[in-house]
Amino acid sequence: MSPGEKLDPIPDSFILQPPVFHPVVPYVTTIFGGLHAGKMVMLQGVVPLKARRFQVDFQCGCSLCPRQTSPSTSTLASTPRGPTSSATPCMVAAGAWRHGWPRLALQGGAAFLLLFLFGNEEVKVSVNGQHFLHYRYRLPLSRVDTLGIFGDILVKAVGFLNVNPFAEGSQEYPVGHPFLLTSRRLEVPCSRALPRGLWPGQVIIVRGLVLQEPKDFTLSLRDEAARVPVTLRASFADRSLAWISPWGRKTPISAPFLFYPQRFFEVLLLCQEGGLKLALNGQGLGATSLGQQTLEQLRELRISGSVQLYCVHY
Repeated sequence: MSPGEKLDPIPDSFILQPPVFHPVVPYVTTIFGGLHAGKMVMLQGVVPLKARRFQVDFQCGCSLCPRQTSPSTSTLASTPRGPTSSATPCMVAAGAWRHGWPRLALQGGAAFLLLFLFGNEEVKVSVNGQHFLHYRYRLPLSRVDTLGIFGDILVKAVGFLNVNPFAEGSQEYPVGHPFLLTSRRLEVPCSRALPRGLWPGQVIIVRGLVLQEPKDFTLSLRDEAARVPVTLRASFADRSLAWISPWGRKTPISAPFLFYPQRFFEVLLLCQEGGLKLALNGQGLGATSLGQQTLEQLRELRISGSVQLYCVHY
């Protein structure tokens, strides 16, 4: 190739975006290549038993408050009528409630498959393979570059498709198929070796799902002599987080308790000079002090408690 030769632009079909498994809600992500006619977004999840409302936004920019930036908003909600009566699912699109649409067949505790198929002027929505509704965009589709998911929802997978692989013959609307998780659940208790210890800049990532009736969650780091210099413990009985020292001394973490039954979570431990910095579901929760020599001597990461594990990365 000569130095002055120009490269052809990469076609949209080659802008690949991998599926996302078990994101922590609220979840906001960039849509690679933006939205265009023919693109699909698939959402697979479960409605919690006591869910009141969840929301899926296709918006301009990565805002956690997208009311003013969302050209196409789909809000799935339940409005309870009383303490003992059941809720009637409704839907709002483009900022206006539409009671004339068919009843949304999503019940608490049930799994669902939600599919958005984007056309030139409108988006079509299906629920569990059945066409549910369609509505026109408020702003040009070319301006949409972000997906946001909020509220009472357990998301198992999100997929971004540039073409429709499910069309058969002249079918107008794809049937859709659930994603298969590429990684198996990890056994709990879980142990991982740290052959080189920890060093500044290293990050430990733990992702999982809290069980329905949890008791506790423990993440501990052990050295070569099987001592435990530091432990992070979450107690669901009193909804507290704390660092536990090698001598059993508890140092409470003054922060909101962000573990919830049947909700996904993400724990991040950032190693820095002088200790470990903690973040839970993207929210920083402070740090604990550890000497550099202690960090370098750590050889094992252990995780136990009332959780299902999907990812342990370091």
